[in-house]
Amino acid sequence: MHRRSLLIGLAAVPALARALDQARSALRFPVDFGAHPLTRTEWWYLTGSLDAAAQRWGFQVTFFRAATGIAGAAGSRFEPSQLLFAHAALTDLEQGRLRHDQRIARSGFGIARARDDDTDVSLRDWQLRRAPQDGELPRSRYTARVVSDSAGFAFELQCDATQPLLLQGDGGVSKKGSAPDETSRYYSEPQLAVQGSLTLAGRAIAVRGRAWLDHEWSDAFIPPQAVGWDWIGMNLDDGSALTAFRLRRADGSSVYAGGSFRRAGEAVRAFSPEDVRFTPGRVWVSAASRARYPVQWQIETPAGRFGVAALHDDQELDSRGSTGAIYWEGLSELFDATGRRVGTGYLEMTGYAAPLRL
Repeated sequence: MHRRSLLIGLAAVPALARALDQARSALRFPVDFGAHPLTRTEWWYLTGSLDAAAQRWGFQVTFFRAATGIAGAAGSRFEPSQLLFAHAALTDLEQGRLRHDQRIARSGFGIARARDDDTDVSLRDWQLRRAPQDGELPRSRYTARVVSDSAGFAFELQCDATQPLLLQGDGGVSKKGSAPDETSRYYSEPQLAVQGSLTLAGRAIAVRGRAWLDHEWSDAFIPPQAVGWDWIGMNLDDGSALTAFRLRRADGSSVYAGGSFRRAGEAVRAFSPEDVRFTPGRVWVSAASRARYPVQWQIETPAGRFGVAALHDDQELDSRGSTGAIYWEGLSELFDATGRRVGTGYLEMTGYAAPLRL
């Protein structure tokens, strides 16, 4: 584990000039669906809910790419320049159980890869791929495949875009702090229509649902005074999409905040740091890590005041076997100011078990 942390830590490169160049350049598709190996950290993050009859599950699969900063022989297949990680999880609401698995590998050798011309990431037999939907760009069809014998689940899902790409921040440049280099490139695909198969205990179940995809890459994602973040990505029942996040100090105060709101068929509205406020509610304590996670929140945004409540308390993921972090990520519901349920999505909380370092 210490070696993995060192490898990622050695990826520190002069980031300011590149960040400024990125901030001046517009995102270009389809190439920006692909990997950006010159940047330090990148991830493709797919989450959602699956339904069959009266049952509901939450699912997530995330592929991470990290540049190590370690040079090998030019052109050598053994050059350890890129590491790929993957996390997958299934929240079984009926059983009150979270199943999760993780993987790590150096890129190459047919084991792990992240194409740089479109979304096509794989780690052994786990895959996330994109193709144009009905021949149009940038409307997309994603296919996700995960098989976890150790955790006892598998899924193969087709996720179709129903709305245009949502560029976060200023045209896809999302500020994460006040310094010029504290930015990421960030777009989302909310309101993905999902269909496919979920396998549990050897039984295949036909499922449908809604999903959310984020793709984000950066050289300097977290300001040094931040220990982690709180984030939501919510598909509202009326077709709207809500994002809100804050980077958090150890004392619980906010370092920086942001987000966006888009009604179906309308332009996206980006939030300024002063527009977003997270207020924690009920806390759940992990028996495994002893971390204290707020599993209920009140979140104030220019689009309204919302409540967020986890659908299952224990959705903590221990990824010390790959990315090195323990964090909470799980299926949650969204409520309006009157307490009426208005949507479903994922809540993510990092840096509660230990400060997060990317």
